[in-house]
Amino acid sequence: MNKTSVPSIDSIDRQWYLVDAENQTLGRLASEVASILRGKNKPTFTPHLDTGDFVVVVNAEKICVSGNKAQQKLYRRHSGRPGGMKVETFEALQERIPERIVEKAIKGMLPHNALGRQLFRKLKVYKGTEHPHDAQQPKTIKIDPAASAK
Repeated sequence: MNKTSVPSIDSIDRQWYLVDAENQTLGRLASEVASILRGKNKPTFTPHLDTGDFVVVVNAEKICVSGNKAQQKLYRRHSGRPGGMKVETFEALQERIPERIVEKAIKGMLPHNALGRQLFRKLKVYKGTEHPHDAQQPKTIKIDPAASAK
């Protein structure tokens, strides 16, 4: 009988990756980043463990969406009070907090449980090209928009 090996927490090697969101499609970028955060690109992937890597996304304000989504896509948040629903379009939120758009798209592609919350903490999103993670020497990943479309 073959046994499935489960990697120990100490044996998980975490890398840092840098992704440039300039001219990338939001959903295609988010699915690639979510896969890296989960660790699906590694042979040691285990669904119930955090085997993934850290991801730094830069140029969040230059993300693209297709079609009329810039005017029609809505982002909702609620204060918890009666009548506290706030609705904002993609364009308005991109002007105000472009990091939130990328974070929300990636968070929606992670597991909706404690593991997903732990994985989300390894995501760092920044407006512009500057980020404070140079000491970790992140490897640049080029996400090809044409390859994702197939």
